Amino acid sequence: MEKPCRRCLLSDMKDEDLKDSIQRSIEQIEANDRADEKTYQERLNFCRSCDNLISGTCLSCGCYVEIRAAIKKGRCPSKKW
Repeated sequence: MEKPCRRCLLSDMKDEDLKDSIQRSIEQIEANDRADEKTYQERLNFCRSCDNLISGTCLSCGCYVEIRAAIKKGRCPSKKW
């Protein structure tokens, strides 16, 4: 059995069902409540380098970082973005 990547976002993992679920969750965020793509990617870059990222989950708050980063008013619990 392949060991999951502990320093990856969920979208970087091989589980297509999980990727689809995250994408559907992001798509359900109202357009005016969703961060623009540039902001979203910048936030994810911070998350990718964070010691609190484990298998797509933030250890500080327990959220899926890709969903939190997609929310315009979303905030990093470690105040990195």
